[in-house]
Amino acid sequence: MTKQSILVTGAAGFIGYHLSARLLNGGHTVVGLDNLNDYYEAGLKEWRVRQLKEQSDAFTFVKGDIADAEALEAVFAQYQPDAVINLAAQAGVRYSIENPRAYVESNLVGFFNVLEACRSHPVRHLVYASSSSVYGNQKKTPFSVSDNVDHPISLYAATKKSNELMAYTYAHLYDIPCTGLRFFTVYGPAGRPDMAYFSFTRKILAGETIPVFNHGDLYRDFTYIDDIVTGICGVLASPPRGVDPARVYNIGNNKPENLLRFIETLEQALSAVYGREIRAEKEFLPMQPGDVYQTYADVDDLARDFGFRPSTPVEEGLLRFARWYRSYYGGA
Repeated sequence: MTKQSILVTGAAGFIGYHLSARLLNGGHTVVGLDNLNDYYEAGLKEWRVRQLKEQSDAFTFVKGDIADAEALEAVFAQYQPDAVINLAAQAGVRYSIENPRAYVESNLVGFFNVLEACRSHPVRHLVYASSSSVYGNQKKTPFSVSDNVDHPISLYAATKKSNELMAYTYAHLYDIPCTGLRFFTVYGPAGRPDMAYFSFTRKILAGETIPVFNHGDLYRDFTYIDDIVTGICGVLASPPRGVDPARVYNIGNNKPENLLRFIETLEQALSAVYGREIRAEKEFLPMQPGDVYQTYADVDDLARDFGFRPSTPVEEGLLRFARWYRSYYGGA
């Protein structure tokens, strides 16, 4: 990929951090924008930013919020990015039930501001985060981008579907090359503490009981962060051209894991890293509002167009996460 100046929104987040590191390794200039909010521990976000600053002088961090139109406009005007990867969003299905306004401000208003900024300051490519949540609770598997996604069961999912519609409109009205990526349950080192595998680890090591929803009868297409970043970089290098400047892809592991099996694999990884047998105490609970029974990505389109092939088995991915967790939090 030709060396570019790339704006990564949400750069202090999980995917944004790993993606920025990969782009810097590739010789790109990266401007990272993040508001460092307290949805989860800000210290982890600050640590990620420090790592990126120490990695390369080609990384510039700007503390700001995409929901602030003037601040975002100023970033575009000053840095004139060649491409934008929008990962800034209010994440989490369950939190969207507790605090819906945060999703409107970040995921709708904020994304609108990103589109407007790309219109005022044309970019070669806008890549943005969508989500597997748009598929709702449909029973057909694997989930394909050609499936109907008009029945979201959480506000978070509704905002992500809205992002796809907004991007499609702006792409056609203003010729902004846009690619949306529907992420499927991303995990790995330096991840999000609100994600199940991360919170499970914290509770297991503290001797606390972990909640297992739907009595463990859930399936998730757990996708390791390095595979996700490889996919994003491949997409970024080839903006859509021709009559359709907007496109959407699934990006997932294409191999759903049962939740109980995933917990067992996590126990094995923690036992190996901490040098003792570690087992989780489980509390089996019913399905939670907004949750879906399974996620399962059809990635044939991404494989065809970009050669995407996820290659990290969950056993290896969780072992790498456990090693990072002990290094970051200590050997409790």
